[in-house]
Amino acid sequence: MQLRAAKEPLRLVELPVPSPGRGEVLIRVSVCAVCRTDLHIVNGELTEPKLPLVIGHMIVGRVEAAGEGAQRFAAGDRIGVPWLGYVDETCRFCRRGLENLCVNARFTGYHLDGGYAEFCVADERFCFALPDGYDDLHAAPLLCAGLIGYRALRLAGDAERVGLYGFGDSAHIIAQVAHYQGRRVFAFTSPGDTKKQQFARSLGAEWAGDSTIAPPEPLDAALIFAPVGALVPAALKALDPGGIVVCAGIHMSDIPSFSYDLLWMERQIRSVANLTRRDGEALLEIAPKVPVRTEVHAYPLAEANTALDDLAHGRFDGAAVLLTICLDEQPSNADRRDRRWRLDPRRRGRGHHLLRRLRRLVAAEAGAQLTGAVQLGIHQPGRKRWSGHLDG
Repeated sequence: MQLRAAKEPLRLVELPVPSPGRGEVLIRVSVCAVCRTDLHIVNGELTEPKLPLVIGHMIVGRVEAAGEGAQRFAAGDRIGVPWLGYVDETCRFCRRGLENLCVNARFTGYHLDGGYAEFCVADERFCFALPDGYDDLHAAPLLCAGLIGYRALRLAGDAERVGLYGFGDSAHIIAQVAHYQGRRVFAFTSPGDTKKQQFARSLGAEWAGDSTIAPPEPLDAALIFAPVGALVPAALKALDPGGIVVCAGIHMSDIPSFSYDLLWMERQIRSVANLTRRDGEALLEIAPKVPVRTEVHAYPLAEANTALDDLAHGRFDGAAVLLTICLDEQPSNADRRDRRWRLDPRRRGRGHHLLRRLRRLVAAEAGAQLTGAVQLGIHQPGRKRWSGHLDG
């Protein structure tokens, strides 16, 4: 799926299989999770993508081939590819251990073609081996939603009372990590979104409510995942003296002016920029111990535009994940007339074959178990939806 210009839909195109360069691996993509950063790129809010561009940076796949000098992974190894795709390791930030701020950094799905594709190449230094306990679908959201959330939580220090503003793909992972670490989690959602509030409580939040109201007690840290600048003064107002607001997004609407008394008493505001390889290693080590449960909603790759639109409008909890195995699967005309077509393994036709292929995907790793139900949505023009559930 290729982006030709900002504010245009992604296009399904046929491209040559890329060749890995020195130190790179060629990856046969299995799945790629959908990130709000992808939305910012498509909408033109991030202004320096290479074009045309294959977006996507939460990639899970298997090594198909290695370029000259690439030795970390063998053919067939399952690996994950994150947002950080290259650093020079010599600039003033890299020398200080801040590779996430490298002046020559290049990012997957922004400067480098990403994972909304059947194949991609990646610098092996920035790829991760993935925990065995996660199938491909449930591992993918860890690679950005998890990593950026984890870095934001780490920058909050030893805060005990942690507020999460915007309960989407990152927050639903980090709520579980924070709870595991013995922190108290307070979740803030859009006003009236009782479904997400219940979802937050199910993942360890002791309180969940509207972002427009104060929590029952002051917070030591507030992590803002929603790209809404007005949440910054609201979060400052909710902080105890000495608390910190961490803005975890790559883009945010303008922050409105606020009175100095909200910042006084040594409250702080800081941002999170990108990630380091150390962040990735730490999150992927702790996730199986929690264990983190990722809520995923699967779409075939050809329906990437619908997945992005559903993300933009908050139509699901957790994370959207694109399946490359579904490129050639489309519902029959009869299925298109049915808005809610239940995938039933006893039925014949394309839906039956899709279900079988999806089951093979999630069982690809020996011993891997589904950590929850997968919502599968195949969407058609006119907002008709062909969908079903695969229960583990």
